[in-house]
Amino acid sequence: MKATASEATRDGGMNTEGSRAVREFDTNILGLEAPVLQAQRLVIGYPARRRTPERRLLPALDLSLVPGTLTALVGTNGVGKSTLLRTLVGAQPPLGGHVLVRGRPLSQLRPEARATAIGIVTSEQPDLGLLRARDVVAMGRQPHTGWTGRLSAADRAVVEAVMAQTGVDELADRDTSTLSDGERQRVMVARALAQQPAVLVLDEPTAFLDVRRRVELTRLLSDLARTQSVAVLLCSHDLHVTLPAADVVWLIDETPELHIGSTDELADRMEHAFGMRVA
Repeated sequence: MKATASEATRDGGMNTEGSRAVREFDTNILGLEAPVLQAQRLVIGYPARRRTPERRLLPALDLSLVPGTLTALVGTNGVGKSTLLRTLVGAQPPLGGHVLVRGRPLSQLRPEARATAIGIVTSEQPDLGLLRARDVVAMGRQPHTGWTGRLSAADRAVVEAVMAQTGVDELADRDTSTLSDGERQRVMVARALAQQPAVLVLDEPTAFLDVRRRVELTRLLSDLARTQSVAVLLCSHDLHVTLPAADVVWLIDETPELHIGSTDELADRMEHAFGMRVA
């Protein structure tokens, strides 16, 4: 699997000296489906304020996520991983370029359409009160049910299906306050899947889990990508657990530059970035 370089254009590149080109991974050689999410000449960072100039974190990016694959986003602290995730899901506007979901500009999608296209899971532990696990998963159907929140037979079937796929069915009637951290994260993944998204984005979902639960959740995400034909984007510092499950790796190094390839292809770059052999 070969990574090729695409040049950063004058209007999309960084303003700082020594800006570097982004590397684009050719997913076609894997025989994969068309991308469900694409970034085209995407520039991430922070706009100019009264006393601070515009800050661009990376050169212009051309990225894609395809169904049935797990993409791992890795890099040291402060290189822009969270900013990239926020921009890709529409939580932060880009400084330039576009994000397309199913061929449509993300910026033009209504909130309900975004929620049915992109599911999000973070490391945060929201206060779920006395809700049962089943009730939390059912909340994922809200983009489909509208303001009434009334579940149809089809909605209930989706809820039951995603609980079975994630192993939450055995927890369905338990109060979420009694669940372990690992069990709660499985419930949150199930809730995101109940949205029936094309893309599932996870930001450090294993941060507070023990090693066994980290492995279990990562394996679950890998299995879901393949069996449900979902494009999974997983941001994690837990390299030894995440990388073996990844089909594609996005590495943001300190230069800064985003490199795309397989774990083996990026092994030397990751060793330089993290100061240890991780593949």
